[in-house]
Amino acid sequence: MINLKTPPSHKYAESPVLKPRLAMWRSRFLGVLILSCFAVWAGRSFYLQVIYSDFLQGKGESRYKRVLEITASRGKILDRNGEILALSTPMRSIWAIPADIRLTADQIRQLANLLEMEPEEVSRRLNSDRSFVFLRRQLPPETARKIAKLRLPGIGQSTEYRRFYPSGEIAAHVVGFTGIDNRGLEGVELAFEEQLQGRAGSRSVIKDRRRKIVEDIGSIKHPRDGENIHLALDAKIQYKAYSHLRQAVVNHKAKAGSVIVVDVKTGEILALANWPTYNPNNRDNLSGPQLRNRAVTDSFEPGSTLKPFAAALALEKSKFRFDSVINSAPGRITIGGSTISDPRSYGALTVAQIIQKSSNVGMAKIATELPSRAMWEMFNSIGFGQASHLGFPGEVSGRLRPWQSWRPIEQATMAYGHGISVSLMQLARAYMVFARDGEMIPLSLTKVSGPLPKGLQIFSPQTAREMRTMLEMAVQPGGTGTRARVHGYRIAGKTGTALKVEGGQYVQRYVASFVGFAPVSDPRLLVAVKLDDPQAGGFHGGIVAAPVFSHVMASALRAFAIPQEMSVQMEQGDAAGRERL
Repeated sequence: MINLKTPPSHKYAESPVLKPRLAMWRSRFLGVLILSCFAVWAGRSFYLQVIYSDFLQGKGESRYKRVLEITASRGKILDRNGEILALSTPMRSIWAIPADIRLTADQIRQLANLLEMEPEEVSRRLNSDRSFVFLRRQLPPETARKIAKLRLPGIGQSTEYRRFYPSGEIAAHVVGFTGIDNRGLEGVELAFEEQLQGRAGSRSVIKDRRRKIVEDIGSIKHPRDGENIHLALDAKIQYKAYSHLRQAVVNHKAKAGSVIVVDVKTGEILALANWPTYNPNNRDNLSGPQLRNRAVTDSFEPGSTLKPFAAALALEKSKFRFDSVINSAPGRITIGGSTISDPRSYGALTVAQIIQKSSNVGMAKIATELPSRAMWEMFNSIGFGQASHLGFPGEVSGRLRPWQSWRPIEQATMAYGHGISVSLMQLARAYMVFARDGEMIPLSLTKVSGPLPKGLQIFSPQTAREMRTMLEMAVQPGGTGTRARVHGYRIAGKTGTALKVEGGQYVQRYVASFVGFAPVSDPRLLVAVKLDDPQAGGFHGGIVAAPVFSHVMASALRAFAIPQEMSVQMEQGDAAGRERL
């Protein structure tokens, strides 16, 4: 008989297989730790993707996204008739990323040959520890294309602009030039930098590790090209002025020279030339003397070209009349222990004849009758002792001492242009008061359009007209400026011959000058000429500078198609009549 017994009951939850191997607190700790890690990761993700995303995104974009500058084209410089004096031409610059360079010796030689550089210099730049280097800037496009065909790794190109000056050395001191970065360094290029430069644009691109553009992702800012500058300069008159000045400097073995041509009606500067000069297209071996715009940067004692101003003041103050007689005999005068003399004794002279014959003694006697303060105020009002404010770099103000410190001898010598210094530009502007019925207007480098600025009345129209007559006598027979005459036109002007000052002392070297205008019946053009230290063929203004004035004035009158005033018979009769005065 089989004994059936009920099997014992089992609690499966208490099975040794299912029994936890870890203590309860440890499992709970592990669970909390895992949840904490997830919380930290979630917080970190939130911080990086939400709070810190801008910074990280910027860092990421910096590795592939670039903002490229789109260069603006610099404005042109044109003469008054639209002839180009300066323009920008696109060129190519070659650069390298030294870290990406893997060139063979043969490839370096080919590259150096196209760049017109020594292979050693190219290798030195390619081995630089810098991240980016220029190998050669502003190459012609055809050369850049040949380099591109070599497909050299790490070698790239970019577009830049190079400035070209079609007139070369002829207008160099007016136009000036730019540097390698296309910014003005001299002349109009510097004076009008803000208008000419324009504003560069930019665009966003994506580049690969070799800095090649793989995607253009849009434009940020469009470039704004620079403005064109229309100068008052007339290229034809400028060429003539430059040519005649250069020839005179060479013929007389002068150290330097300058000439200025001004439109009396508008104040526009039609020509400005200096010698020595330079070629702005090739500035490899420039020196300081070549770069100096001497017409505005050099001051000098103007000599007898200042006599008309003291004479005009004497007429204006009613101290003397046009025909007042002054005895200049015996050809010298002593003031305060110093002696002023003439080349010879002229005897009794009218005020007009003192200007005509350029008598120092006669002018000194006129000056001693004038109030020193009135004389200083007159000089100051016509611009002496202050810059012209044309915008040229290095403009000088000259030297005009306060009237309170003047001694009688100094006032006398200033009346004939010693003891005071001016620039040729200041002198040219001052002479406009005689051509414009006593009124002075500002000079302008740019072409004048619209109404003219209001002028400043320095002398009365009557005084200015009388001075025009005196200045016309100065270029007629018996005057010092006969070589300034121009056939068919009535000319008015004055010579100047002044000793140079070196080391605070006068030396036997001279500055020869002439300033005048034409036609006398209705003045339109004014020309000022200065030659520094002529060594051959004379040194007087009437011999050295007056012929330059004549040639330049004749060319300018023809360029403006100003009709002649006089026939040959009228010229002869007029000269004879004025000689009898």
